[in-house]
Amino acid sequence: MEQPIWNFEEEPSTEELDETSINLRAYFDRIPDAKLRQYDRAWSNEELITWDGNFRDDGLLMMFCCERDVEIEEYRRVLELCMSYRDRVRSVALS
Repeated sequence: MEQPIWNFEEEPSTEELDETSINLRAYFDRIPDAKLRQYDRAWSNEELITWDGNFRDDGLLMMFCCERDVEIEEYRRVLELCMSYRDRVRSVALS
């Protein structure tokens, strides 16, 4: 498996990160930049779930090796942190 150019997984955080938080950050590292830039915070939960394509029928993100479920609110919050991270490091990461 090819490693992503991003390293949001290890980006310092002001909140305490558990195994699930770290796995979610790693999950976002693997989303292509072109796809991530399509995200629109005005999307409904259903539109976001469709865009990602990896949510279960019960509305929770499908991730393995996690100690807890990731709900849409956490997903959105961390996704927007990831987008801020990429905006800050994009010129370096893509050079």
